[in-house]
Formats: sequence, structure tokens, C-alpha cells
Amino acid sequence: MDEIWWIILLAGGLTYLTRTGGHLLLARIGTIPPRLDAALNAVPAAVLTTIVTPALVSGGWPERIAILVCVVLALRLPLIVTVAIGTAMVAFARAAGF
Repeated sequence: MDEIWWIILLAGGLTYLTRTGGHLLLARIGTIPPRLDAALNAVPAAVLTTIVTPALVSGGWPERIAILVCVVLALRLPLIVTVAIGTAMVAFARAAGF
């Protein structure tokens, strides 16, 4: 079996274990303490910032413009639509040679 398939299987197994472990932990604890709930609510924003910031700082102009357009679109459109539009913008700009 190729090495990539082992990586995919291992990643899937670890994802399953972390999700199952989290469910079992919450079932045992009962309720989440307020501070933990606040920390967990901050994770999506932190991950998004971690993904977007390098492209904004060291990326080219197509990436920067797409990020700024997506910031505005995210106020009105669903997340998946915003991501699709931003991805298409960068893909078309790169295909056009920018």
C-alpha cells in the first residue's frame, strides 16, 4: 500500500479517536465550564486567522484582493459561498497570469 494511504488511514483513525474521546469526556463531565466554553468558541476564529494571515502578508495581489472581497462578502453570504467565490477569484487571477 502506498505511503499516502497509510497517512490517510492514520489521520482518519486519529480524527475518530479525538471525536470519540471528546464525546466520552463530555458525557462524563456533564456540562462544560464557562471558561472552557469561551475557549472552544474562540478556536474557529483562531484557525481562520492562522490560515488567512500568511496569504495576506506574503501572498500576491490576487490573494490580498480576494481576502478583502471575502471579508465584505462574509457579512452577507454563507461561509461556503464566500470561500467558493474567493477560491474562484484567485484561480481565475492566476490563470490570467497575475
